[in-house]
Amino acid sequence: MQGPRPVVLSGPSGAGKSTLLKKLLKDYENIFGFSVSHTTRQPRPGEVNGKDYHFVTREEMQKEIDAGELLEHAEFSGNMYGTSKGAVQAVQAQNQICVLDIDIQGVKNIKKTDLNPIYISVQPPSIEILEKRLRDRKTETEESLLKRLTAARVDLELSKEPGLFDLVIVNDDLEKAYSELKEVLLEEIKKTEESRKS
Repeated sequence: MQGPRPVVLSGPSGAGKSTLLKKLLKDYENIFGFSVSHTTRQPRPGEVNGKDYHFVTREEMQKEIDAGELLEHAEFSGNMYGTSKGAVQAVQAQNQICVLDIDIQGVKNIKKTDLNPIYISVQPPSIEILEKRLRDRKTETEESLLKRLTAARVDLELSKEPGLFDLVIVNDDLEKAYSELKEVLLEEIKKTEESRKS
């Protein structure tokens, strides 16, 4: 795979991945790009095929999986989701650092590929703080909140596996977490900026 090394960001919902990513994208405009995931779920109002997701049928998705075109895939609530090699290459072709926001199972799947990304885990200081953050969002039902917390406990336990991540960021202070994130990505950011100039 040509182009800058991709970045795999993982961590439970509410750990602050999106907030950290927004800051990165603001500070380094056009340096980072997202791979567009495949999904078998129906588009939500306002979602655009090819921009938000590649919306595909179960059969199409299964064909891609069988052909080895997906770096990782998983099933949630009866829908399939996955990241294709093509989606990552499309970002790299723009000379951007491809960001993949995936769960711990996805991380383990990508470890089996030749992608060679930088693996980063963003974690909450504690499950209690995570629960408070999720409750403060007011976007969850009690049932979905409990599901997310259960998933987070599993995620945090599995992420302790030695060598799984290049960096684990405990997000208890946003500025500190952000500077840790920037520091680990700085070399790739510089390379990308320099190759743009040439």
